[in-house]
Amino acid sequence: MARPLLRETDSRVGFAELFYDLVFVFAITQVSHLLLHHYSLLGAVETLVIFLAIWWIWIYTTWVLNRLDPDRTYVRGLLFALMAAGLFLSMSIPQAFADRGLIFALAVVAMQVGRTAFVYVAAKGDAQLRLTYLRILIWFLVSALFWIAGGLADPHHGRLPLWGVALLIEYLGPVFGFLVPRLGRDGTQNWTVKGGHIAERCGLFVIICLGETLLVSGATFAEMDWTAPGLMAFLSSLTGAIGMWWVYFHIGHRRGTHQIEHSDDPGRLARLAFTYAHIPIVAGIVLTAVGAERSIAHPGDAATLAEAASVLGGVLLFLAGNGWFKRISATNFPLSHMVGLGACAALLLALPYTNLLGLNIASTAVLLLVAIWEHRSVGHQIAPQ
Repeated sequence: MARPLLRETDSRVGFAELFYDLVFVFAITQVSHLLLHHYSLLGAVETLVIFLAIWWIWIYTTWVLNRLDPDRTYVRGLLFALMAAGLFLSMSIPQAFADRGLIFALAVVAMQVGRTAFVYVAAKGDAQLRLTYLRILIWFLVSALFWIAGGLADPHHGRLPLWGVALLIEYLGPVFGFLVPRLGRDGTQNWTVKGGHIAERCGLFVIICLGETLLVSGATFAEMDWTAPGLMAFLSSLTGAIGMWWVYFHIGHRRGTHQIEHSDDPGRLARLAFTYAHIPIVAGIVLTAVGAERSIAHPGDAATLAEAASVLGGVLLFLAGNGWFKRISATNFPLSHMVGLGACAALLLALPYTNLLGLNIASTAVLLLVAIWEHRSVGHQIAPQ
């Protein structure tokens, strides 16, 4: 393998990348179902660990494909190998904290270490890029010890903390510039990125998560008796998904894309805005999908604090993440998002007086309020695509 495996000036998303994303449609579905079937505080923590692992695998592959040409045969081979490992990863998710923990851990390690080693070899002739990925490879090898140890540990006691340490190592790597003794640390100036590509890829992942919301809502409603409350909850969830799409894509995504494409340090911006700030955005959408399923299936149930954790919690995470993302590309945290967060908090006071249907409709109303407010206040300042 030689330098031709690297992108030159082309920043488009390749069809092989889109094909690779299909694995993560499955993975996100498995994540939401994991929380649905283990709807408790412990289940939420375990689901968070699984979600963070999946996001980190996907976003690191996005960074890699920002540098590698997806139309090259070897790169496509890498993507197909990652897809195979990703399928085993996804299939093991329901039992990741049971008897398939080692399979999940080995799949994570294979994808993170294997992909990074591939780039190290493919970057022959680019000393700086090879050094960057050598540092990253060392960090992933260290985290791999904890992934595998967790997979071998007792699923009810030792697994969760060991995998938590593995995630902590991986998430702190970019913050510390992948510092390695004798190799030093990497600077964001070395992380040459094609801004349009990474922004488009993150937008596509948001679409995947929104698709999961629609899939869960449609599948749940299709399998139940079509009553008026269920229909209202379904339509409310559909409208909420449209509202989330509007909040993310209408202004924030385009402004973020423009900023990263014209930034003096796109590596730093990509790390902050697209690697970290998107975590609450996509997590909020997944959590909202769980809340939508519970609202559609049981619209008349009491709106307890536990139920509000998914119905309102998803919207809170989504708006907080979008506000953070937009704050990076603007001067202030959007006032519309602040009001939306405040409205979600205020709805907690209404829990004793409403049911899941009412809570679902109210959370959707908050999303529409934010979308319309932002559109009328700053939408005219951004030219349509």
